[in-house]
Amino acid sequence: MSAAAPYLVSSAMQSTWAASPNDRITVGFVGMGKRSRTLLRQLLNQGEVEVVAVSEVSTARRQHAIDQMVNPTYADKKGFGSYQGCDGYNDFREMLARDDLDAVVIGTPDHWHAIPAIQAAQANLDIYCEKPLSHTIHEGRAMVNAARQNEIVFQTGSQQRTEYGGKFRKAAELIRSGRIGEVKRVRVGVGSSPVHCDLPTQPVPKGVDWDMWVGPAAFRGYHEALCPKGVHNHFPNWRRYIEFGGGGLADMGAHHFDIAQWALDMDRSGPVRVIPPEDDSDHGLKFVYADGIEMFHGGPSGATFEGTEGRIHVDRGELTSEPQSIIEEPLGPNDVHLEDPEGSHMENWLNCVRSRERPIADVAIGHRSASICHLANIGYRLRRELRWDPDKEQFVNDAEANDLLTRPKRDPWHL
Repeated sequence: MSAAAPYLVSSAMQSTWAASPNDRITVGFVGMGKRSRTLLRQLLNQGEVEVVAVSEVSTARRQHAIDQMVNPTYADKKGFGSYQGCDGYNDFREMLARDDLDAVVIGTPDHWHAIPAIQAAQANLDIYCEKPLSHTIHEGRAMVNAARQNEIVFQTGSQQRTEYGGKFRKAAELIRSGRIGEVKRVRVGVGSSPVHCDLPTQPVPKGVDWDMWVGPAAFRGYHEALCPKGVHNHFPNWRRYIEFGGGGLADMGAHHFDIAQWALDMDRSGPVRVIPPEDDSDHGLKFVYADGIEMFHGGPSGATFEGTEGRIHVDRGELTSEPQSIIEEPLGPNDVHLEDPEGSHMENWLNCVRSRERPIADVAIGHRSASICHLANIGYRLRRELRWDPDKEQFVNDAEANDLLTRPKRDPWHL
């Protein structure tokens, strides 16, 4: 798909942040696992930010995060003469009730993204939420609605749009500028769909609120593969299980399908058909867009775009084309130039908190990218062709498939 005019992602928002641009942004964290610790380190390197609270169901991980802020060098180095330290909470709702927060970072397992995000939006707090944005398509739409109704800045953690040397942005610009001609096929190489959790039950470790960790999901017994003991340095395996995540398909798919949507200029739409493979393979599902472009789950890692005049492949470590001249010839003034924000993905969010512009991976974009992953998982589950209406976000005349757009929430956790 080609485009004839430059395109800009961000748009102005009405200001809800009352502080001046020189004032510090106070932030709270929901969840303090491995990924959140990385995000915390990024924020601690931003001199204009104070992390004043964390919520985490593991006492050990909660205290470990607090210890990063009680170190006097943190306050001294940033010149935070009035910094009062960081408070810890087991229940994120108590943290959201504070009157001194400007924003929150949500780094929980997928099944715990929507409820804290919606409640934070209702408290007029700006949000950075890890990808995939949602656990279901219904959740994602509810998150977009809450963000819009409360006019907050909401960044999805799809950092391929801002980082990795600009490879993904350049690929999207080249494709949307028509460098490979008319796009015919896209191949996205990511993992498989989730399976139902069949792990045995283990004793709950001391200092872990397991009931809170399970939260809105159907209750099951503790297992350390889901919620590791103590402060761990690996990504837990809850992503593999449908009760808590979307499998490898949604994990890296939320990154690479996001780039596919971006390059196809589909950030606010999606495919119209979902066609699973005829056998019981865990790869090979096909999406068809209204203009006839086909997108496949499968292929080399990353995203590969095939057009009438060439091919582009992009991943975190490479950007290649056939012919090579496609990526060697500079973009001209009449080509598509996408937003290239200064700094990291986190910095883009913080800058937008001040300016009230929408960030490069705004909640609506994150929702559409996550929806691709959810649609694929539903297709693999039902094993038959599905028709999708991207405007209504409903399957066409298919009650069984539409039932999978949401899932029951355990009391008292309801959207």
